[in-house]
Amino acid sequence: MQCEPAGLMARRALMDKRPWLLLSIVAAVAWYVLRDASFGEEWLVALKASGVALLAVYAVVRHPSVDARLLAGVMAASALGDALVEFDLMLGGQAFFAAHLVAIWLYLRNRRDTLAASQKATIAALLLGTPLLSYLLTFEIGVAVYGLALGAMAACAWGSRFSRYRVGLGAMLFVISDLLIFAQAGWVDLGAVPGVLIWPLYYAGQFLIATGIIQTLRRDRAPADQPA
Repeated sequence: MQCEPAGLMARRALMDKRPWLLLSIVAAVAWYVLRDASFGEEWLVALKASGVALLAVYAVVRHPSVDARLLAGVMAASALGDALVEFDLMLGGQAFFAAHLVAIWLYLRNRRDTLAASQKATIAALLLGTPLLSYLLTFEIGVAVYGLALGAMAACAWGSRFSRYRVGLGAMLFVISDLLIFAQAGWVDLGAVPGVLIWPLYYAGQFLIATGIIQTLRRDRAPADQPA
């Protein structure tokens, strides 16, 4: 009997068991490629929002817990923000602010029991450094307030029991993505770098957060050999 290549088997497993993840990836990549296309703006906005919205569906389908529903709320609010920023940056920022508040609640529900000194230092740096950098890049108090919520989200993610290599890293990528937005809107000239990196960093961060949290939740209630 002929064996399938490992890569093909992995893609088939993704399609069969986690179709929402596959559809999310396709939507996110499609929007990035087509974002400057000339066809209907409303279709591009819907395509953009669907990338993270499908991560919300994935969270609900893959786990029945309150934490999974909170995660879905985070992703749904973020998807709304993805759409709104195309029309009004302030409204989009408010949606993301709400998403950060729900994420903070989720992470505080899942605090890590003990933290090393280096981990506490990272948490402090995220909590204090993110709003400071947000302000220095724009000199706007409103952006600094948003940066405080953003930094608190990342700090709480880092201090949670979820994988730092997935959820913690994902939160870090989210922070970097937003700081690039602030740099683009402020006085720092980074040329074409923000336009190239903002979406990939943001989406990769959200993807790592969603899959990392669900993986932990499923391991809590499933045999060790059952995949997330």
